[in-house]
Amino acid sequence: MNRLADATSPYLRQHAGNPVDWREWDAAALAEAAERDVPILLSIGYASCHWCHVMAHESFEDQATAALMNEHFVCIKVDREERPDLDAVYMNATVAMTGQGGWPMTCFLTPEGEPFYCGTYYPKTARHGMPSFTQLLTAVNETWVNRRDEVDDAAAQVGNALRQQTAGLPEGSVQLGAELLAHAVNTVRKDVDREHGGFGGAPKFPPTALLEGLLREYERVGDDAAREAVSFTASAMARGGIYDQLRGGFARYSVDAAWVVPHFEKMLYDNAQLVRFYSHLARRDSDAAQVVPHDPMQRAGGPESLALRVTRETVQFLLADLGTEQGGFASALDADTHLEPGQPGVEGATYVWTPAELNGILGALDGAWAAEFFGVTTAGTFEHGTSVLTRYADPDPADHERLERIRTALSAARELRPQPERDDKVVTAWNGMAIAALAEAGAAHGHPEWIEAAVRCARFLLDVHVADGRVCRASLGGAAGTAQGVLEDYAWLTIGLLALHQTSEGDWLAEAQRILDAAVTHFADAENPGSWFDTAADAETLVTRPRDPLDGATPAGASVLAEALLTASTLADPDRATHYRDLADRTLERGAILLARAPRSAGNWLAVAESALRGPIQIAIATTKDASVDESPTLLAAARTAAPGGAVIVSGEPNSQPMLADRPPVNGVPAAYVCRGTVCDLPVTTVEALRAALLPD
Repeated sequence: MNRLADATSPYLRQHAGNPVDWREWDAAALAEAAERDVPILLSIGYASCHWCHVMAHESFEDQATAALMNEHFVCIKVDREERPDLDAVYMNATVAMTGQGGWPMTCFLTPEGEPFYCGTYYPKTARHGMPSFTQLLTAVNETWVNRRDEVDDAAAQVGNALRQQTAGLPEGSVQLGAELLAHAVNTVRKDVDREHGGFGGAPKFPPTALLEGLLREYERVGDDAAREAVSFTASAMARGGIYDQLRGGFARYSVDAAWVVPHFEKMLYDNAQLVRFYSHLARRDSDAAQVVPHDPMQRAGGPESLALRVTRETVQFLLADLGTEQGGFASALDADTHLEPGQPGVEGATYVWTPAELNGILGALDGAWAAEFFGVTTAGTFEHGTSVLTRYADPDPADHERLERIRTALSAARELRPQPERDDKVVTAWNGMAIAALAEAGAAHGHPEWIEAAVRCARFLLDVHVADGRVCRASLGGAAGTAQGVLEDYAWLTIGLLALHQTSEGDWLAEAQRILDAAVTHFADAENPGSWFDTAADAETLVTRPRDPLDGATPAGASVLAEALLTASTLADPDRATHYRDLADRTLERGAILLARAPRSAGNWLAVAESALRGPIQIAIATTKDASVDESPTLLAAARTAAPGGAVIVSGEPNSQPMLADRPPVNGVPAAYVCRGTVCDLPVTTVEALRAALLPD
């Protein structure tokens, strides 16, 4: 029988009506495979995956295929977002066997969980040299029954290879310093697509962590070439079809090199990271005209830069389209839209337009203007003569009101179309990203309502996702799931809480330290300080204990933990601060080899290392109780605007927290204390002096 109806993953629930006897990954499923002496068929995907839906419709909904699966296999369905540990282990196996990976992932395992044959999507009927799914099932069963020794040998070889891959990064093999960071930045810059922005060719994913690292390099040393690469790529993405030109928010990736046609799913983890980055870039736009004269992120004739507009619109997307009733944020919107009940979804159907559709909604004059402005052509840029909206220029000031009226009308019309489904699963790590992004952006750009949204999300996570000092991976409908949190969950939640400590009232620092201390306890490699596993020491035993140090679409858990430790080291009491800083430094020392050898896969390592090399910068603003002379809000606003990425900023009365210990106002007026690591400037009392201490020369 199918056992997915009560799963806490919407993706698994989508398969509850399949005739396949799906079950979730657990000890009972593995025991059943051993008892029946059959292999496990493991299918891993996620809710917004287009080809996952295709394979489900072609094969998993088919009675004959399901009968073959049920007879010869124990069939297990896994949501990769809910169980990233399983996804990591079996993706490594898939790449090792086939040279590539992706989803849906299809793996055949022994009852002990050792993979012996792996692949991705298999069609209903054989084509292009690829066997049909039923042919594959028959062949695997025949091999299992008649050539078991081959299966055992393959499983043993793959298992050994997987264990060797998780040995961890070496300690001290490369010196972390300014020379290494310059090497990493120069290496990355060689791969910039100078025509379209980004790095390399299609498909193109938003290189968010890498852009953040390059921006911090510019802030540290004034590298105009790094800033130019950042601004060019950020502008190209924001003006392309990967960005939703009507409602804000980014799709997961572009299928072409020019960012025109997206793969239409929208992920929380992408958009939270991009809010954080674009918000940071917008802080630099206030002085961009003096530093980078022809910055494409500047909007001619208007006060709001492109980076700030993208920040604002993407925050609106997060709040309106991904916000949940409980205060958290849902995981994703699907790429596909179901136009007819019971039929396969159509990719991008909600988002694409024809000139005739624009004319029908806007009238001939506005329709023609909108078609030219948004790049909607008769030939189309997508499929079947439809186009994805782009925005390669800003309107003349006289047309700004017209543009907003047209955007409003098209948004309203789009709302009447069938909409993509939403994965309502609330993932701890991705919500931690959102908390940090909303808190930082709200504080920097004067939006207290964004900070309040971050507060609501944090309270929900602490109430539902944290119990007995441990963090769960995800929840659905306000109920915590059973999957344990992995390293990134602890690290991102810590970062979010530390951002709230700097931007709102509450006991956020204590909560952050409790989560961080739990991460150190449960994820450390005890024999190699500064090395971390992605699963806890008491987590389920898999073929191998995964740890992936490379930054991808989401940063590596270890690089995120390095950021959490580094930030916490500036805010904690002295004893704790020393402990956190030692662990941060040891972690970064191990990550240095990635900056030396694979910097494009080490964007977050670069960003954190840039901050560490600067200190990180700490700004403590001592306030006064005399309201008539209290200029601390002005100093605080200036600090939040001018401070580089990774800076730590607090404000309060003297001795109210460790960063304000023995730091009083100066001559009765508020004062800002700027420190770089353990070296501090003299306190300043004016906005001009504070900005001069923080901005690049």
